[in-house]
Amino acid sequence: MKHQFIKISTVDVLDGCSLRLHFHDGAVREINLEPVLYGELYEPLREHDFFSQVTVDDEAGTVVWPNGADFDPDQLHARDEHVDTFAKQMQRIG
Repeated sequence: MKHQFIKISTVDVLDGCSLRLHFHDGAVREINLEPVLYGELYEPLREHDFFSQVTVDDEAGTVVWPNGADFDPDQLHARDEHVDTFAKQMQRIG
């Protein structure tokens, strides 16, 4: 069985700390990242002007910000399944 790597093709910035992510497999997810924006790397993303600087790294297939913050595209694709656990982990790091 061949593993398919999940990649993000485009991103739209929504209100607050939310993104609409378009994946290569055709899936589209609207994700509020606010619950996981903790710690030195992710805290700056709470500022909307900085958050809006998100781009897609074509090589890694994920969203990135100028300070190097990024998220695993596999986790973003399956975020509904992992949101509570992910948020708790990020709060402990922060």
